[in-house]
Amino acid sequence: MLSFFDINNIFFTLWDYPMSYLEFFGTILNIISVWLVVKHKIWTWPIGIVAVVLFGVLFYQIQLYSDLIEQIYYFITGFYGWWAWSRYGKKDKEDKPVKISFNTIESNIKYVVVIVIATLIMGYYVGRLHIYFPNIFLEAASYPYLDAFTTVMSFVATILMIRKKIESWYLWIIVDIIGIALYFIKEVKFISILYLIFLVMASSGLYRWSKEFKKELKIKAVWEQEEA
Repeated sequence: MLSFFDINNIFFTLWDYPMSYLEFFGTILNIISVWLVVKHKIWTWPIGIVAVVLFGVLFYQIQLYSDLIEQIYYFITGFYGWWAWSRYGKKDKEDKPVKISFNTIESNIKYVVVIVIATLIMGYYVGRLHIYFPNIFLEAASYPYLDAFTTVMSFVATILMIRKKIESWYLWIIVDIIGIALYFIKEVKFISILYLIFLVMASSGLYRWSKEFKKELKIKAVWEQEEA
């Protein structure tokens, strides 16, 4: 059973590329999870939780430690997102449904500042994990600052996604573009293809959520005219 979590345990070989169980099933579950969030389906959260566990183990083995931290974050926020979407789906008087919307300019500026500062801090410390904890992190992190940058953006994008902010998709698109190149270089090419699929899905999510937002604006405008 434990051999399933070994990246060297090959599930099959495709065009001379060895595919591990971890990479294959983690990728498939992540695709399903992203497709479900685009569709506003709550099952995105439990499926995503299983996917991040698989990817967390994988990223540890290929020394992308910021991505490992990212998966731990996804694991925690996965349960929060599951709870939040369940709660807001109920028609309780005290609960207001979370509607798709844009952030304010001030909020976006704050998020950008947070991303920059957190990237510098995370990149610095992640690049030294093999020094601080040599028994756990046997090798130095690969591309610590670039990896930290995508990780921090993913943190922010997840928070915005839970709050159904359209800006989340812009961040996911940037993360996906970088991820395509980074995972290809790290020779986990199936995950690189996954991020290409994520890029298409994120673009679709941006389109769908923007369309839904415009629809809500039109409905609100009609209501205001009728009340006037």
